[in-house]
Amino acid sequence: MYTQDNVTPKNKRLSSFQLAKMHTFEVAARHRSFALAAEELSMTPSAISHRINALENELAILLFKRSHRKIELTAAGERIYIAVKASLTHLNQEILEAKSDDVSGELTVYSRPSFAQCWLVPKVADFQKQYPAISLNILTGNENINFYGHGIDVAIYFDEKQPNKLDCQDVLTEAIVPVCSPEYAEEFDLVGNTSHLSQCTLLHDNQAWGYDSNMDEWALWADNFNINGLDSNVNIRFDRSDLAVIAAINHAGVAMGRESLTRSQIKKGELIKPFADKKLLCPQRYYVATLPNSTNTKIALFIGWLKNKLKNENVIPVR
Repeated sequence: MYTQDNVTPKNKRLSSFQLAKMHTFEVAARHRSFALAAEELSMTPSAISHRINALENELAILLFKRSHRKIELTAAGERIYIAVKASLTHLNQEILEAKSDDVSGELTVYSRPSFAQCWLVPKVADFQKQYPAISLNILTGNENINFYGHGIDVAIYFDEKQPNKLDCQDVLTEAIVPVCSPEYAEEFDLVGNTSHLSQCTLLHDNQAWGYDSNMDEWALWADNFNINGLDSNVNIRFDRSDLAVIAAINHAGVAMGRESLTRSQIKKGELIKPFADKKLLCPQRYYVATLPNSTNTKIALFIGWLKNKLKNENVIPVR
């Protein structure tokens, strides 16, 4: 508890020990709880209380009003908390900008359209937050693009064979599984009944693995699970996997969905997997490609961010 003994003279600057205690004070003030502060800092509540008591004595300022069940900031404590919070925010921003000084400028990323639409673009705000000095330029297409002619720094491809003249790193394996809207599944009694697929419209990416993939995804899946009779189905073809998925959401048929790109719609209940036990790992993988022997820091940061985001989302890991 704060006492008037051993107080700090008014004109004395904060010591390094007091600065360390200020961090404890900031956490306790933010939570308005010694117990929650202890949890964040991996300390005991009594240790938090002891630090705050010591800080109050050293500063000769009562920072908290204590009652049996809660703590509240005093007027002086609130004033100091605002100052400490502003100082930490400013310090963190300066550190971030200092880190970004040598990684500023434009970074051009070329991606397969479906991956950009379903995964990359929804996550791009996080990259911008971490590296505000990097200006992303995102291009999409299904062809393997000329890096030099288009100023590409890094490309995200989905293929089985990797280009010989580029440095490539696998970042994500993929699985395919049929998906459709819950309403479509109910209409055709699809759940668990693969034989009913013969009555359905099949939706697919006509350029899944190249410019003329046609029904390759459906054929690979059907052959693996010994499902026959799909050759005569009505089908709707797209040049992007995400367009097939959008059609499926709107009850147009059953799409061959890529698991990493349909996770969000399944979680929202827009899509279901009527044959959830029949998931097939693709021979194709997502990989990033760069020019050989690239030492560009921005590229390294982007690829590191990409891998970390994929890992944290528990997508299918690269083996």
